[in-house]
Amino acid sequence: IFSFLPLFFLEVSVQIWAYRVPGQKKSDSCQCDVNTTIWSFPALKYEAVQQQVETCEKSLHSLQGQVRTEDYFYGPYQYLHDRGLYTALSVRLLGQELSQLETDITVVHSQLNNAQSQKLHKEVGKLHKDVLKMQTSDTVNMKTVKEKLRYLKNNVESCKSIPKDFRGRSGLITNISDPITTKINPYDKNHISGSWGKQAQMDSGTDTETYWVQTLTSSNIYGNIVRLYQTYKDFMRSANHRDATFSSSVTAPTAIEGPSAVLYGDGLYYHCYRSADICRYDLQTNEVKRVTLPGTGVGFNNKFPYCYYECRSNSDVDVEADETGLWALYATVGNHGNLVVSKLFWDDNSKTINVSQTWETRLFKKAATNAFMVCGVMYATRYVDEYREEVFYAFDTATGKEDNSLALPLEKVAKGVASLSYNPVNRQIYMYNDGYLLAYQAYF
Repeated sequence: IFSFLPLFFLEVSVQIWAYRVPGQKKSDSCQCDVNTTIWSFPALKYEAVQQQVETCEKSLHSLQGQVRTEDYFYGPYQYLHDRGLYTALSVRLLGQELSQLETDITVVHSQLNNAQSQKLHKEVGKLHKDVLKMQTSDTVNMKTVKEKLRYLKNNVESCKSIPKDFRGRSGLITNISDPITTKINPYDKNHISGSWGKQAQMDSGTDTETYWVQTLTSSNIYGNIVRLYQTYKDFMRSANHRDATFSSSVTAPTAIEGPSAVLYGDGLYYHCYRSADICRYDLQTNEVKRVTLPGTGVGFNNKFPYCYYECRSNSDVDVEADETGLWALYATVGNHGNLVVSKLFWDDNSKTINVSQTWETRLFKKAATNAFMVCGVMYATRYVDEYREEVFYAFDTATGKEDNSLALPLEKVAKGVASLSYNPVNRQIYMYNDGYLLAYQAYF
């Protein structure tokens, strides 16, 4: 006997009763034909019913889950307000979104490990604390937190959008304009070595329109002063400047050696005098911090200068900036004089410069006239003639791949190139060209 009880519970019982059949006497015994099929357990019927019950139970559980979800999470706002659950819903959904963001930032930070990714990691940690507070208090402004979350997500997506493939990728420079700025350095054209540019930190809290020039005033090798202009107009007119002295003399340990520097945030980064160190001069506090570059036999004091056509004295260590942060380009004995790329970042909490990662290339440093970084890719140039350079080589730090078949022209007004640097804010390339200051627009 099979019967269904409410709520889809099944009870099965089997009853066996006496079955009387006629028989025949044969010899001294009684024989009868007995049909035992009526005593067989209906296995097939039982299995069919059991399947139906299981199907019903699954449907019931699914329905209960849908009702629970709709009632508590995705129901009308009024329903949630009546039960005091609207804030809890928002916090829960926000927490889920924040968890995904933390995962994305962890992936980006493990790949890049630069100042920007570190900043994102710290900010999302602060935001996480705010969300935890919201679980017990409504005093935190939900709208403000959501806007902050959106800002962080946009930054993460920007980092994640940095191309990872090399050949044919959209992140490579496709063309460089003719010079759009041509000017003699603030001293005179006899000062043939130095560097110049614009504030390079994209989210800098300082004036993003600051222009600077660092001219090597001692033997075209050493210096200790950087000239700053608040606007491009002041720079072009050579007006309203201020000079910041970052070393007591041109031969002090904190003086600059070689024609390479970059203004990034509140710091001027450059190669420290006769050392394998990078220095950072703080424009606000006048403090100088330094870090030693990794590698066996880091070249300095004119050991591995840029040298394709004629060597640029003491251009051993090159400091650069791009969309991902700060870089140092140099050569080592351990890498056979080939270019080495190291990622730098400034830790604002500990007030230290750090090296997060290093790549060794196969490009001999003396085979290039200069180099610069764009979106994690190092580009190197070589001499063509007195009035033209060309970008001929690229190394992608994201993949470790290289390309030596580029031929992007760079027009110039004099023979020698002291320094080249890229600015991610306006995507311009700055050249110190034997005393002349040139700027180009990069196209992608």
